Amino acid sequence: MATTKICLITGVGPGTGAALVKRFADAGYTIAMIARNEERLNDLATNVANTHAFPCDVSDERALKDCVGKIQSDLGAPEIVIHNAVGGAFGSFLDVAPKTLELNFKINTMALLHLAQLTVPAMIENGHGVILGTGNTSAYRGKANFAAFAPTKAAQRILLESIARHAGPQGVHAAYVAIDAVIDVPRMREMLPDQPDEFFCKPTDIADECYRIAHQPRSAWSSDVVIRPFGENW
Repeated sequence: MATTKICLITGVGPGTGAALVKRFADAGYTIAMIARNEERLNDLATNVANTHAFPCDVSDERALKDCVGKIQSDLGAPEIVIHNAVGGAFGSFLDVAPKTLELNFKINTMALLHLAQLTVPAMIENGHGVILGTGNTSAYRGKANFAAFAPTKAAQRILLESIARHAGPQGVHAAYVAIDAVIDVPRMREMLPDQPDEFFCKPTDIADECYRIAHQPRSAWSSDVVIRPFGENW
């Protein structure tokens, strides 16, 4: 009897999150979708086969643990986990409220830790599995106006590296996918109407790359990946 493949995705919004859901669902996965917006999740579940809505605020440790427990009970143990939820804010270290940095840390880093602790042990037991985090170049540099954001993304990337060093030799592929780009969603198009098409990174292309990384052969795993549009300055 065929085994159902479960993929858990957090941060299912209208851009990258929805694209990830569709890409992995098209490949035959049953998708557990996590986001705060229940209405959006239900719309996706109605329109994309084999997708299931699990509304949750990933910054709430107890709620996230309960949510993952329900996913495991209702669908089974995820063999792929993608932490796409993101908390962000702009401001220098003099401007940002400490509570803002704390909240972003809960969303970006602590939620990843909780997800890993809740799902990776089963992957290790089975001898295979994937945990991915989506991020951006704030994980590699602390620009002046990103004081409430960059520290949490850097910690997120390093946490995934630590997971990779521990779980990789036991068959679990852990990788970080940094998106050095403005993602092509209607809100950003409205904010940047004069930018050419090549300035934006397509959510479907991001999803394709995440899918490719999640299915790499063991002899050539990527662990730290940066993607950007060809028109991006860097």
